[in-house]
Amino acid sequence: MTNSVKSTSFSKPSLWREISRAKGWYLFVLPLLLFLIIFRYWPLYFLQIAFRDFRVTRPLENSNWVGFQYFQELFSTPGFWQAFCNTLIINLYKLLICFPLPIVLALLLMEIKSQRIRRPIQTILYLPHFISWVVVANILTNLLAFNGGAINNLRELLGLQPVMFLGAKEYFRGILVASDLWKEAGWSMIIYIAALAGIDPQLYEAADIDGANRWQKLVYITLKEIMPVVTVMLILRVGAIFGGSFDQVQTLLNPQVLPVGDTLDTFVYRVGIGNSRYSYSTAAGLFNSALSALFLFTSDRVAKRLGGQGVF
Repeated sequence: MTNSVKSTSFSKPSLWREISRAKGWYLFVLPLLLFLIIFRYWPLYFLQIAFRDFRVTRPLENSNWVGFQYFQELFSTPGFWQAFCNTLIINLYKLLICFPLPIVLALLLMEIKSQRIRRPIQTILYLPHFISWVVVANILTNLLAFNGGAINNLRELLGLQPVMFLGAKEYFRGILVASDLWKEAGWSMIIYIAALAGIDPQLYEAADIDGANRWQKLVYITLKEIMPVVTVMLILRVGAIFGGSFDQVQTLLNPQVLPVGDTLDTFVYRVGIGNSRYSYSTAAGLFNSALSALFLFTSDRVAKRLGGQGVF
């Protein structure tokens, strides 16, 4: 009995032996782990800057602890709540318009049976994702410029007056939503195409036998099967409702549209980092992150309460 227990204990490989046996896989994921540690976890240590009177001329440990002073200053700063409302409104527009369209595109694209036609269309749709927002901003400037812009040149040919699109408050939010839709809809569509490709074809065959039409198959098979993926993507989108659009807004923002286009990210960059107020900027960033986490966990809880699939 003792010998059998000893042989069993010696037959178990140790942790380091397992690591050495699969060292190729561990080396493969090592850069990702280093990236997460350096750029995601190590910065958490410096969140205490939001609660200290930090200066770059002295070590962090020697900075005085001031508690919630910079949070109180943030909430009383003129323009903060306007930036807060702008962020919420712009991202709600994007959620209502930019979230459903990739699903529709994926459904339409999967109806094309010919791969020779489907693949070029799919490539054209997701290619704008790889264009930086700086380039997109230059494209929009050339299209929408008041003097010499392609759109205003066309309006003049039709006998209409030119419009300062990028300097008009009533157009700016629409331009943000439309440009985000053009740039990211095709990339988001890929996820739903993968979900559609995973549906069992036998479900459609059984529906054909039962006499179901195209609309019934769409509602009771297609949408039902991809609903877990849609739910997860919606939760993640709601969790990012207070961030993720700095590059887009910063490259298009100008003083004329500041009251309707200034978001939390651009506000922090302009008022905080631009004036070397690092404790103030960290407090604003921490508040933004806390809101995003609140929305993320709330939407996940609501999805589970409604019988759907959550993220956590």
